[in-house]
Amino acid sequence: MTDSTTSEPRSGPTPRPDRSELLNRLQGGLVVSCQALPGEPLHGPRMIAAMARSAVLGGAAAVRVNSVDDIAEVRAALSVPVIGLWKDGDSGVYITPTLDHALAVVAAGADIVAIDATDRPRPDGRTLAENIDELHKRTDALVMADVSNYQEGVAAAAAGADLVGTTLAGYTGDESATSGPDLHLLEQLAKQLEIPVLAEGRIDTPELAAQALARGAFAVVVGTAITRPILITARFAQALQNPAT
Repeated sequence: MTDSTTSEPRSGPTPRPDRSELLNRLQGGLVVSCQALPGEPLHGPRMIAAMARSAVLGGAAAVRVNSVDDIAEVRAALSVPVIGLWKDGDSGVYITPTLDHALAVVAAGADIVAIDATDRPRPDGRTLAENIDELHKRTDALVMADVSNYQEGVAAAAAGADLVGTTLAGYTGDESATSGPDLHLLEQLAKQLEIPVLAEGRIDTPELAAQALARGAFAVVVGTAITRPILITARFAQALQNPAT
């Protein structure tokens, strides 16, 4: 289902949907991660907003967006749920690493704030539970915990996260990355947790997205395979260099 407001900016602030409405809009849907690295042609708020609008027109139920400027631009253009994050750095805990980052993401317009929920130390010295509790006290946004393994997912739920994502599976160096999405981890968490579990990471075909949903995903997040034209093109170009005989 596409968002009927995609062709025109939203006028003025709109109240954030409540938990039930947000989850209803996400359930069974595709979340498109709309991001671009500095130096890439699509980097920048206006380009990311156009990317997000295109995703919604194609059927995305929600979008996942990095940086406060990009979130604000997307929020002004769309009324679908926005999962916001702030990547600060490129190693260790860098996905919305501190409470201040998370509060800024919410202030920019995110309905759900995604945070690194691995067991690694956080730059502000606070625990995951402390940050989630403070976010719930000071905002009405939901918290999505990005985890890398089963133990972290269980711990994030116990710490008060509203959703858990398999986002960091295979990316922290603790465990080898699976060749595709970590469907085993997804299934484990979906069976154990009472909160929604989102599949994210290395989902590069529609068939894998459907498999993730069948294995228990509440919703499926896809990024590179949809929104990174440089990498998508490179896959085709490389295939043509070694054509099948």
